[in-house]
Amino acid sequence: MDAIYTAVATATHGREGRAISSDGKLDLQLAPPVELGGNGQGTNPEQLFAAGYAACFASALGLVGRQAKVDVTEAAVTGEVGIGKQGAGFGLKVTLRVELPDTVDEATGRKLVEQAHQVCPYSNATRGNIDVDLVIE
Repeated sequence: MDAIYTAVATATHGREGRAISSDGKLDLQLAPPVELGGNGQGTNPEQLFAAGYAACFASALGLVGRQAKVDVTEAAVTGEVGIGKQGAGFGLKVTLRVELPDTVDEATGRKLVEQAHQVCPYSNATRGNIDVDLVIE
Protein backbone atom coordinates (compact mmCIF):
# COMPACT_ATOMS: atom_id res chain seq x y z
CA MET A 1 0.00 0.00 0.00
CA ASP A 2 1.22 3.48 -0.85
CA ALA A 3 0.15 5.88 1.89
CA ILE A 4 -1.80 8.92 0.71
CA TYR A 5 -1.43 10.55 4.13
CA THR A 6 0.57 9.68 7.24
CA ALA A 7 -0.41 10.96 10.67
CA VAL A 8 2.45 11.42 13.11
CA ALA A 9 2.09 11.75 16.88
CA THR A 10 4.45 11.32 19.79
CA ALA A 11 3.51 10.09 23.25
CA THR A 12 5.74 10.56 26.27
CA HIS A 13 5.53 8.88 29.67
CA GLY A 14 2.95 6.33 28.50
CA ARG A 15 -0.54 6.64 29.94
CA GLU A 16 0.57 9.41 32.31
CA GLY A 17 2.15 11.78 29.81
CA ARG A 18 1.22 13.77 26.75
CA ALA A 19 0.29 12.95 23.17
CA ILE A 20 1.18 15.56 20.57
CA SER A 21 0.70 15.43 16.80
CA SER A 22 3.50 16.59 14.54
CA ASP A 23 1.41 19.57 13.39
CA GLY A 24 0.49 20.54 16.98
CA LYS A 25 -3.26 20.30 16.37
CA LEU A 26 -3.50 17.45 18.87
CA ASP A 27 -1.94 18.10 22.26
CA LEU A 28 -3.47 16.06 25.05
CA GLN A 29 -2.71 15.29 28.65
CA LEU A 30 -2.90 11.53 29.11
CA ALA A 31 -4.04 9.75 32.26
CA PRO A 32 -5.28 6.26 33.00
CA PRO A 33 -8.99 6.00 33.78
CA VAL A 34 -10.03 5.47 37.39
CA GLU A 35 -10.96 1.87 36.50
CA LEU A 36 -7.30 1.19 35.70
CA GLY A 37 -6.01 2.84 38.86
CA GLY A 38 -5.53 6.33 37.46
CA ASN A 39 -6.95 9.68 38.43
CA GLY A 40 -8.94 10.03 35.19
CA GLN A 41 -7.73 13.61 34.76
CA GLY A 42 -6.73 13.19 31.12
CA THR A 43 -7.55 11.40 27.91
CA ASN A 44 -6.59 7.75 27.58
CA PRO A 45 -5.60 5.70 24.54
CA GLU A 46 -8.91 3.81 24.50
CA GLN A 47 -10.83 7.09 24.15
CA LEU A 48 -8.57 8.14 21.29
CA PHE A 49 -9.05 4.77 19.58
CA ALA A 50 -12.84 4.94 20.08
CA ALA A 51 -13.00 8.44 18.58
CA GLY A 52 -10.77 7.56 15.63
CA TYR A 53 -12.63 4.33 14.85
CA ALA A 54 -16.05 6.01 15.13
CA ALA A 55 -15.02 8.86 12.82
CA CYS A 56 -13.42 6.53 10.29
CA PHE A 57 -16.41 4.17 10.30
CA ALA A 58 -18.80 7.10 9.83
CA SER A 59 -16.78 8.18 6.79
CA ALA A 60 -16.86 4.65 5.38
CA LEU A 61 -20.63 4.54 5.95
CA GLY A 62 -20.99 7.83 4.08
CA LEU A 63 -18.99 6.44 1.17
CA VAL A 64 -21.03 3.26 0.80
CA GLY A 65 -24.23 5.25 1.32
CA ARG A 66 -23.33 7.60 -1.54
CA GLN A 67 -22.45 4.63 -3.75
CA ALA A 68 -25.84 3.05 -2.98
CA LYS A 69 -27.62 6.41 -3.39
CA VAL A 70 -28.87 6.22 0.23
CA ASP A 71 -28.66 9.38 2.34
CA VAL A 72 -26.87 8.57 5.59
CA THR A 73 -25.49 12.07 6.22
CA GLU A 74 -27.35 12.26 9.54
CA ALA A 75 -25.98 8.93 10.79
CA ALA A 76 -23.99 8.88 14.03
CA VAL A 77 -21.40 6.30 15.08
CA THR A 78 -20.43 5.81 18.70
CA GLY A 79 -17.29 3.80 19.38
CA GLU A 80 -16.87 1.87 22.62
CA VAL A 81 -13.42 0.43 23.31
CA GLY A 82 -13.02 -1.91 26.24
CA ILE A 83 -9.70 -3.02 27.70
CA GLY A 84 -9.14 -6.04 29.89
CA LYS A 85 -6.78 -8.81 30.82
CA GLN A 86 -6.00 -11.22 27.99
CA GLY A 87 -3.56 -13.96 28.83
CA ALA A 88 -0.44 -12.44 30.35
CA GLY A 89 -1.21 -9.01 28.87
CA PHE A 90 -4.18 -6.91 27.88
CA GLY A 91 -6.62 -6.98 24.98
CA LEU A 92 -9.25 -4.75 23.46
CA LYS A 93 -12.83 -5.20 22.31
CA VAL A 94 -14.89 -2.75 20.28
CA THR A 95 -18.57 -2.02 19.90
CA LEU A 96 -19.68 0.35 17.15
CA ARG A 97 -23.18 1.72 17.72
CA VAL A 98 -24.59 3.07 14.46
CA GLU A 99 -27.62 5.32 14.57
CA LEU A 100 -29.10 5.59 11.10
CA PRO A 101 -31.64 8.13 9.87
CA ASP A 102 -35.28 7.04 10.17
CA THR A 103 -35.52 7.16 6.36
CA VAL A 104 -33.22 4.10 6.06
CA ASP A 105 -35.04 0.78 6.42
CA GLU A 106 -33.55 -1.98 8.59
CA ALA A 107 -32.40 -4.27 5.76
CA THR A 108 -30.74 -1.45 3.82
CA GLY A 109 -29.14 -0.12 6.99
CA ARG A 110 -27.70 -3.52 7.91
CA LYS A 111 -26.31 -3.95 4.39
CA LEU A 112 -24.67 -0.50 4.44
CA VAL A 113 -23.15 -1.06 7.89
CA GLU A 114 -21.72 -4.42 6.79
CA GLN A 115 -20.30 -2.82 3.64
CA ALA A 116 -18.78 0.00 5.67
CA HIS A 117 -17.15 -2.62 7.90
CA GLN A 118 -15.42 -4.02 4.78
CA VAL A 119 -14.27 -0.56 3.61
CA CYS A 120 -13.21 1.12 6.88
CA PRO A 121 -9.42 1.07 7.42
CA TYR A 122 -9.86 0.60 11.19
CA SER A 123 -12.12 -2.41 10.56
CA ASN A 124 -9.58 -3.85 8.15
CA ALA A 125 -6.75 -3.28 10.64
CA THR A 126 -8.59 -4.90 13.54
CA ARG A 127 -10.22 -7.79 11.66
CA GLY A 128 -9.08 -11.08 13.19
CA ASN A 129 -7.31 -9.28 16.05
CA ILE A 130 -10.05 -7.55 18.04
CA ASP A 131 -13.69 -8.53 18.51
CA VAL A 132 -15.83 -5.84 16.87
CA ASP A 133 -19.59 -5.84 17.44
CA LEU A 134 -21.76 -3.81 15.09
CA VAL A 135 -24.98 -2.57 16.68
CA ILE A 136 -27.59 -0.68 14.68
CA GLU A 137 -29.76 1.53 16.85
